[in-house]
Amino acid sequence: MKLPFDVVSDQPYRCGECPMWDHKEKLFYWSDMLAGKIFCYHPSTKQISTVTEGRNVSGFAMNEGGGFVCATHQGLYLWNKRDGWTLLAAEFEGQALHSNDAVADARGRFIFGTTFYDQTAKSGYIKGRLYSVANNGRITILDEGFHLPNGIGFSPDQKLIYVTETVLREIYQYDYNVGTGSVTNKRICVKIPAADGIPDGLTVDADGYIWSAHWYGSCVVRYDPDGKEERRIEVPSGQTSSVMFGGSDLRDLYVTTAAEVVRLSAAPIGYDFSAPHNGCVYLFHFDDIRGREEYFADISQE
Repeated sequence: MKLPFDVVSDQPYRCGECPMWDHKEKLFYWSDMLAGKIFCYHPSTKQISTVTEGRNVSGFAMNEGGGFVCATHQGLYLWNKRDGWTLLAAEFEGQALHSNDAVADARGRFIFGTTFYDQTAKSGYIKGRLYSVANNGRITILDEGFHLPNGIGFSPDQKLIYVTETVLREIYQYDYNVGTGSVTNKRICVKIPAADGIPDGLTVDADGYIWSAHWYGSCVVRYDPDGKEERRIEVPSGQTSSVMFGGSDLRDLYVTTAAEVVRLSAAPIGYDFSAPHNGCVYLFHFDDIRGREEYFADISQE
């Protein structure tokens, strides 16, 4: 499906990632994960500013105390304008917190995954984990055995959590207990065909439909709660990385992409690596679909 769109930024971000809408301040944020920067877009003025740099941020959430909670390649951090970067943890139970995507839950916990995926490894590699960070900064392992954990999101009632496994082309669904922050009953919700792109970042809309950005797919796909494809939105950039609803009425869909070509063996057979990979940030508007306000994390250092 081709839809009209606006270009929020036409800069060639090496790996635009982790789009985030601050519904309190009506601002849109995203990172260039490889360049180590976070940017802010002011919809009212169309101005873009660099908020911070120095860490390779792969996932973050707004923090109730101000600033962000960040999952980075260097570990788990807090960031705010006053204090800058504050390290919460660089490792946990013998594994580096080399992190990827993240999300906050309704109680302010911060959920993130780690990855050590190496497609060149001949004797295997350490598998990543899914972690939860409590309000006091204490870390808990929710699940293990991930190749490349990616987009994470919750159903509107917080009873389900979705976690993407990029390499295996699967989006998992767990039962989620928001009272305890625990997960149970893991199962596959979405299985992406081998001829398609690989699933990256995701969000969940107000109707409980899952929106998954397909890296190598030049698209964002909307799946119903049972995992069936409902619609596919074409994006003019091959490495479509993540997606997030924003705007005053949450009917704007922000999409990040990556300019720096990554040659993964998980790419569809025959994928054209010379296709457009521009790294732009796009905005699509919907009249029939509305997103949800993302939860703020509420994390402090113990």
